[in-house]
Amino acid sequence: ATKIPFRLNQNQALLTFEDEEVALRLTKMSKHCVNLDNRTANVTVKPFELDMGFQFELHVTVSGKKINVSDIPELPIPDDWMRDKLELHFYKTEQAEGGGEIEDVTYNKGSGTAVITFLKPGASYSFVGCTKYPFCAEERWFILSVSPHFDFHLRRFQPHCRVSKKTILLKGISEVEEDEESVQDMIEIHFQKPSNGGGEIENIKYISRGAAYVCFEE
Repeated sequence: ATKIPFRLNQNQALLTFEDEEVALRLTKMSKHCVNLDNRTANVTVKPFELDMGFQFELHVTVSGKKINVSDIPELPIPDDWMRDKLELHFYKTEQAEGGGEIEDVTYNKGSGTAVITFLKPGASYSFVGCTKYPFCAEERWFILSVSPHFDFHLRRFQPHCRVSKKTILLKGISEVEEDEESVQDMIEIHFQKPSNGGGEIENIKYISRGAAYVCFEE
């Protein structure tokens, strides 16, 4: 699941309670008078909702027919010639048994890379044990890098809207001279008291200046 950051703005606070019923009860009360160092702040409790996110499964498999080749030298020869040289080279090499007959060579001259596709399934496994291969072209020797080719499949992709049933959002906290930590403590004390409709707090975050981005876990 994608992590969706929630923007907590100036003079706002997020409170997560141990019990869902406490958060629901405080939300229904809506308005609360919080004592902040001999000053009363009329704060508003809002239900907390995250923006739309996405869930998906990413399945990764190692291709048994393809390999990635990089560090291919840029030479003053036509692209077709380079493809032919790569095909011949990986059909049979001294460092491995070779992949056998090749079905396709996709060559990108600009990036110096290629994807070699063999005809026989499992042929690419012959190249797993070694990542560097000498390559001769235009009477010069070069070293090519070889790596497995991965196939990615996205499944069960679906949007979701997360609601934290244990969390409330406080708005309208008035500015005071005390430091942020002290104000946060006073807010926590108020909402922990059963007489104020509160309960045990699992986590709290208060911002007096600027903004913060908060991520929630399942």
